[in-house]
Amino acid sequence: MRNDWLPPLARIGLVAKGASFALVGILALQLAVGHGGKSTSREGALASLADNGFGKWLLFALAAGFAAYALWRVAQVFFEREEEDHKRWGKRIGYLARAVIYTGLAYSAVKLAAGKTDTQSQTERAREATAEVLDWPAGRWIVAIAGACIIGAGVYNGYRGLSRKFAERWNTGAMSAEVRRWATRIGVAGLLARLVVFGLIGVFAIRAAIKYDPKEAIGLDGALQKLAHQSYGPWLLGLTAAGLLAYAAYCFADARYRRV
Repeated sequence: MRNDWLPPLARIGLVAKGASFALVGILALQLAVGHGGKSTSREGALASLADNGFGKWLLFALAAGFAAYALWRVAQVFFEREEEDHKRWGKRIGYLARAVIYTGLAYSAVKLAAGKTDTQSQTERAREATAEVLDWPAGRWIVAIAGACIIGAGVYNGYRGLSRKFAERWNTGAMSAEVRRWATRIGVAGLLARLVVFGLIGVFAIRAAIKYDPKEAIGLDGALQKLAHQSYGPWLLGLTAAGLLAYAAYCFADARYRRV
């Protein structure tokens, strides 16, 4: 039986995903060039929408998109087939993890649309979680392993970008050579930006474990702030922001051309 309801879920979800990264990238780029903006996570970027007239409706639309993305990833657990067991179970865990993340984003968007703006930053949440885990038996090891896993996720993003394996999922018959060339370049830039951000988050998680200091932990907002405070900070932040915008554009291309 064909699952004709899966492609619309995937495409709507990928558009919402791209829009959330575009918001983060725009705010970071504005900060880098000195025209306001801020270094923030996707939740923080969503909160900025609540301050303008149409923000509430945009938040509801994004919440629906995030929910669609989460449902699509859950559906992949049951409907996607892999020949090798280790690949199948590894991918299923990844799908479920993404479903949890986007369910949380959908919940945050609905809360913000309803006027509840007392949300924590991603870095604050990371520090609270790190403080709790550090008090567990072998807590340092758990935090360090989590940091190493985040770095691994970043390296995997970099590998996907440099190898251009992401383009294998596209329906290239529907793309002109020019569109495919530019979509691939944008995808490479976007995935390399994720390598940088994931790498920073993972490194500082490991630092938190080594120093036994949860204040070392950071989220996406903290990673962008670290870049901004370095030598040539505006340039580093601007390049990373441009990379996040490229990743957003890649999500939009994925929504249009991905085989689901």
